[in-house]
Amino acid sequence: MTGRWSGSAPGHQHPIRHWLGFVLSGGLSFLVDASVLKLLTSALGIHPLLARIVSVACAIVSGWLSHRTFTFRMTTPPTLAEFVRFAGLQSTVLVCINYGIYALILVLRPQFEPLLAMVISSGVAMVFSYFGMRYAAFRHDAVRPGGSDSGGVGSRE
Repeated sequence: MTGRWSGSAPGHQHPIRHWLGFVLSGGLSFLVDASVLKLLTSALGIHPLLARIVSVACAIVSGWLSHRTFTFRMTTPPTLAEFVRFAGLQSTVLVCINYGIYALILVLRPQFEPLLAMVISSGVAMVFSYFGMRYAAFRHDAVRPGGSDSGGVGSRE
């Protein structure tokens, strides 16, 4: 893509399509997480702390597959290395950034509304998650000759 939108989304994607893919993939991951958690706790009677480990793992896999398909339009086959980068990124963002900011807000201001603290921490985490996906998880391992690897993201249509 040339013109005014050429640097705002990786590859040749229109920015609106790219960001809609990001929102769709994030929403899908959230639904997988919530659905698996509800199934394991309600239908199978599994303790919520154990069930959440399983539901987050399922959400990470669904997020990886949907982000590579809808957000970054990867045309190369999925690899274990790519998944490990994605899972490591998402785990770090979830534990260190999202939960860390959430806890920090509530420790510093105990009267703060927990739901609002969750929204703030999730918003900050979303920014870190996006840039981590764009420049680390879905990057192409080899830079194309001439240094034109289109913003660090792997091959796209």
